Amino acid sequence: MPNTQSAIPLPSGQVNSHAPLWGLDLGGTKIEGVIFESRHNPKVLHRLRIPTESGKGYEHIINQVAKLVEMLAAESGLRPSHIGIGHPGTLDPNTGTIKNANTTALNGRPFNVDLEQKIGVPVRLANDANCFAVAEALLGKVPAAVPNAEVVFGVIMGTGVGGGWVIHGKVINGRQGIGGEWGHNFLDESGGPCYCGRTGCVETVISGPALERFYEKLTARHLPLRDIAKAAETGTDEAAAQTMERLIHFFGKAIAVVINIMDPDAIVLGGGVGNIERLYTDGVAEAKKYLFNTRIDTVFLKPELGDSAGVFGAALL
Repeated sequence: MPNTQSAIPLPSGQVNSHAPLWGLDLGGTKIEGVIFESRHNPKVLHRLRIPTESGKGYEHIINQVAKLVEMLAAESGLRPSHIGIGHPGTLDPNTGTIKNANTTALNGRPFNVDLEQKIGVPVRLANDANCFAVAEALLGKVPAAVPNAEVVFGVIMGTGVGGGWVIHGKVINGRQGIGGEWGHNFLDESGGPCYCGRTGCVETVISGPALERFYEKLTARHLPLRDIAKAAETGTDEAAAQTMERLIHFFGKAIAVVINIMDPDAIVLGGGVGNIERLYTDGVAEAKKYLFNTRIDTVFLKPELGDSAGVFGAALL
């Protein structure tokens, strides 16, 4: 199968920018659906969530998506002409099947084809991090903070680590559908095995669960990352301080690689780990140490859209 989707163009003047937009955000635990008034006016008209229940298998996920579409249609009185869907993993442009999804029931399946057959509506799929990136690049803080930004990297640092590129108004998937997957670059052996089959990936070092495991190894106590970050601020918990220093050090090394390769105008830090304030000060300073430049001009931004970013980006597909 030829590669036809290395870059996904955003809606242009040929698309009716005043038509309602439908977007779905498919996660491992929930599916969220939104109808926006239009690209011109992205006001939420209807919003619903239902459980994914991914443990029940692939066909059940298909049925849950179809159920949510019907629920939105019944509530709104509208029918979609197209639906954009953000999902874990990526649609391999060379095989037409999903790969690298931590919702493993999707892997190896032609999800878009099967879903279109089920709901009878054309579907455009994109990785959830790509959806986050395009939403923040177009509708978040980026346009105001960096006018005419040509290259934007949207980062997800939470349970996993991922990212998405928006370059010259296009989401970049890449020839193999792995554009932006910096979470599976090698970072440090101490991260240990990754679900992807390799060792020491960025995700195994600076994801939320990885940092929690590091703290637990030092203390034999489990704490949520937000509590570890708070404890580090008090100056009374040495293990918490070490955990935050680990995050800052390895975040700087990992993100500097991204900047050296693509030199983005802006980077938006999403996900739970991205809420840690020190990333925007100490983390940026740490990245400068590994940068092929005497200063760091890349603008680091907090996300504007919160948990709406995924469905906003999916709708914009």
